[in-house]
Amino acid sequence: MPTPRTFVAYLLTSFVKEANPTGNMANKKIALVSGGNKGIGFEIVRGLLQAGCRVYLGAREAAKGQQAVAELAAAGDVLFLELDIANQATLDAAAAHLQREEGHLDILVNNAGINAAGDGAPSTAAVHSVAQVLQTNLLGTLAVTQAFLPLVKQAAAGRIVNVSSPLGSLTLSSQNDWGLLGYSASKAALNMLTVQLAHELRDTAIKVNSAAPGYTATDLNGFAGTDTPAQGAAEAIWLALLPPDGPNGTISSSTGPLPW
Repeated sequence: MPTPRTFVAYLLTSFVKEANPTGNMANKKIALVSGGNKGIGFEIVRGLLQAGCRVYLGAREAAKGQQAVAELAAAGDVLFLELDIANQATLDAAAAHLQREEGHLDILVNNAGINAAGDGAPSTAAVHSVAQVLQTNLLGTLAVTQAFLPLVKQAAAGRIVNVSSPLGSLTLSSQNDWGLLGYSASKAALNMLTVQLAHELRDTAIKVNSAAPGYTATDLNGFAGTDTPAQGAAEAIWLALLPPDGPNGTISSSTGPLPW
């Protein structure tokens, strides 16, 4: 049985597709998904393609990115874009490419992120592992956002979605023995990026939100999660396709808003 949000995401993608049944290039929303070659990111790309978007699949390894594009080609208009969130040169080149090819960006989904061996409870977590996760999940996402924000501002009503986690909720973390200090802190910091950027852009048509997938089976957890990547992608897709009266500056899962 689909969750309410999953069903709403389905309705939204169906509505967008029906509104543009011919796939007219001039009417397509342009989307970019970082870390789109696998897991949740791959399914976010698929969902946005099904909604009729032209999607740039960002990946740091060209071979893996191009393979993912080939697997998704039948689903819609998908293109590979080299994007390493830890490499500013690739971000600058990718932004310049989109500026030349599209002139704007309707949807930016910051999905790429890592976990690190050595992360753990505050008393035992390796400091270098915590630093590595924060460097990628917060600072890498910030770099991507800054690189592409000028393009999002050129869209009629941009959407920025940061893929976070329930582990980033201070409230939920105080109630659970999750024990991943670096990963949890990086997602809490990512949520701060979400609320501050939403506030900064409050007088524009841009909406910025955090999506929190459930315990999804990906390589980050050794595929031990209980949700499928498609289920994990549903909230990000819903937030990427928000109508004008949708939420802004929030964190939510497929079941609804989460506490900070």
